[in-house]
Amino acid sequence: MRSVAAVSILLLGFASRLDAAPPDDKQFNDQIRPFIVKHCQECHGPNKAKGDLRLDSLPSDFDSFANREKWLNALKRVRANEMPPKPKTRPSDAEIQVLTEWVGTRTKAAEAKRATEGRVVLRRLNRTEYENTVRDLLGVTVNLKEQLPQDSSAHGFDNIGEALHTSSFLMEKYLEAADIALNQAIANKPKAPPSTSKRYLMKDSHTVRLSTEKVYRKIDETVVCFCSSSWHTVGPTQFYPSERGFYRFRISASGFQSAEKPVTFRVTAGGGNLSGKQGLVGYFDAPPDKPTVFEFVQFMEPRTSIGLLPYGLAGSGVVSKVGGDDWTGPGLALQWIDIEGPLNETWPPAHHKRLFGEQDQGKAPIYNFSDRVEVVSKDPEVDAKRILRPFIRRAFRRAITDDDIKPYSALVLAKVKEKNTFEQAIRAAFTAVMVSPEFLFLQEKPGKLNDFALASRLSYFFWSTMPDDELLTLAEEKKLSDPETLRKQVERMLKHPKSAMFTENFLGQWLGLREIDFTEPSHILYPDFDHMLKVSMLKESELFFQEVLNNDLSFTNFVASDFTMLNGRLAKHYGIPGIDGWEFKKVTLPKDSHRGGFLTMASVLKVTANGTTTSPVVRGAWVLDRILGTPPSPPPEGVAALEPDTRGATTIREQLAKHRQVASCALCHVKIDPPGFALESFDVIGGWRDNYRSSGNGTPVTIDGRRMPYNKGKKVDPSDVMPDGQKFNDIDEFKQILLKDKDQIARALTERLLTYATGAAPTPGDRAEIDAIVAAIKKKNDGFRSLIHEVVASKSFRSK
Repeated sequence: MRSVAAVSILLLGFASRLDAAPPDDKQFNDQIRPFIVKHCQECHGPNKAKGDLRLDSLPSDFDSFANREKWLNALKRVRANEMPPKPKTRPSDAEIQVLTEWVGTRTKAAEAKRATEGRVVLRRLNRTEYENTVRDLLGVTVNLKEQLPQDSSAHGFDNIGEALHTSSFLMEKYLEAADIALNQAIANKPKAPPSTSKRYLMKDSHTVRLSTEKVYRKIDETVVCFCSSSWHTVGPTQFYPSERGFYRFRISASGFQSAEKPVTFRVTAGGGNLSGKQGLVGYFDAPPDKPTVFEFVQFMEPRTSIGLLPYGLAGSGVVSKVGGDDWTGPGLALQWIDIEGPLNETWPPAHHKRLFGEQDQGKAPIYNFSDRVEVVSKDPEVDAKRILRPFIRRAFRRAITDDDIKPYSALVLAKVKEKNTFEQAIRAAFTAVMVSPEFLFLQEKPGKLNDFALASRLSYFFWSTMPDDELLTLAEEKKLSDPETLRKQVERMLKHPKSAMFTENFLGQWLGLREIDFTEPSHILYPDFDHMLKVSMLKESELFFQEVLNNDLSFTNFVASDFTMLNGRLAKHYGIPGIDGWEFKKVTLPKDSHRGGFLTMASVLKVTANGTTTSPVVRGAWVLDRILGTPPSPPPEGVAALEPDTRGATTIREQLAKHRQVASCALCHVKIDPPGFALESFDVIGGWRDNYRSSGNGTPVTIDGRRMPYNKGKKVDPSDVMPDGQKFNDIDEFKQILLKDKDQIARALTERLLTYATGAAPTPGDRAEIDAIVAAIKKKNDGFRSLIHEVVASKSFRSK
């Protein structure tokens, strides 16, 4: 399978024999336009535009990456005999040669220009990067992402320069966000808010006291919860803090009547709806009959609380019929909850001192009616420069000069002259810095990145935030670009807790895991789906990714591996016995599990399905794009998407067989369908199936004596034939076919990493670098960590 980039290197070979400067429009008008009219316009012209592609009006400006990719893709399909489709007349070899040389010459000229101007356009921080950067700049935790408009994506990621536009509306939002953040960073109280420490008993919880259903048992001061219905979530309902900040929670809990097995429970915070992992503090395993203290520190907004809910217990209706006092099933015993906070070790707090140091505070003159204090100054000019210098250095992510400080210190003096207080004046300067291009955009000049730009590229690659002091210091000393120093920094950054952002943001977008909540599985067809399963799906993928990364295991594990990371809930879903509770562990997979690698993880299988059915087309396109780096062309205009039959009368294979009889569809489906069919053995929520689930036709299904709301439908057939004639019977054989072309998998993964790391997709000019990276990791057992080191060391990463 040859990608656009693969064709591009061939084109550069043609173009190397030609003049590097692009031809004028005469060749286009004399040779290329007639080619389009003769062979392309019928399907890609004013009357019809398959795949939304109008070749008759496609600009010949190859400086535009989007235009260039369309021309390259069109040429690739012409050379592969995919366009024009049969039974249309095929262009002659001479005509194809003219098109090849024309595209090749234009591509080479664009690449030459790129070498001068740089591949990566000016890139602003996306919402996640902005929030993290403000957090590290000011030292406060503030939810700012929701204050800003949604970022656009390109090439599969939301940190791509060409997609991150700026508008007056966005600038207004940045001003509002800066104001919100500074409100939290600057302490205007004369002393710390009182920190309290109190023990709460669940027998005093409103949920327990006011419940009309008998689902609890009270044993002295302990309350045992016997049901997992969400409306029976319990918690310290008297705890509603007036101050935002960090609070320490200590929960004493144990399993009750749980047959020597732990009882899992979840803790939520904030009172909002659970979405993905948002609102979730975590899941915990309460050991049987042994009160155990679970401790964590959680940031709390004012007037919010926490809630606890056991997992996997009986429904409230079942328990209440018997009564909590007589129920013999398992339960969660809650002894007490201790809460301490807000936690402030010093006052003013560390984030205030991060901005002002030991600058004096005094009574705010315009707030005589309150005890509010403000930062004051006897010499505003001197103090402004002292305060602004370290702040601007961190904000601009580079060494600064007096000239950098001058406009902001001048703003402070102007504000003071206008009778504003010193704090108001310095705050205006902080805001101005936080909406400046130097803060909002990554500053990179054409050619090799200087050490400061390299520090930012590293930190936003691995941490999605600004460089820390160690990176900035090395950059100031001009040591960061030293190969050995750079390697040591990559190792340090990958070991740092902030590298969780790399896993979350790269993996979440590469595999599409951010879409985990895009659909909700049908409660009729998939009553076994629940929140803990969904969170476990994500956790497996993230822990597996980190395991491969941390131990420099082969990237081929992403396609097929003999291990995965499981907890009790996911092990049950996969049919693997002997694992209980929430905690994850590395598990060697049984040979007949059909699991191993991302393709067969429940998270991927869920995001590549809708809430009721699976589609080989969607999953097949996902494999071609995300794993092989050869995304299929958009479907022809006017061809309706298949509507799977959830009532079970026909299978998706039977429907696609008719679809593939259409000539314009068959060309792509011969590539898309095989990987999709290989994954048909997995249902909407990633469970193994031999038969489809049906809401209509089929035979009844009973599990543990309970009649399921769905029927057993037609048998699944996961076999197919690859475009090159290789046959497979199931997903296991399909994985082995994929692994025969490790170079293609490595190349696709390298391109993804470079795209995410630099904020721009690789172009044909990066092809030699990518090939060199692929060749280098072959000598290092295809290690994924080694791949990342090679990416960072490459010219493509270290250049604009």
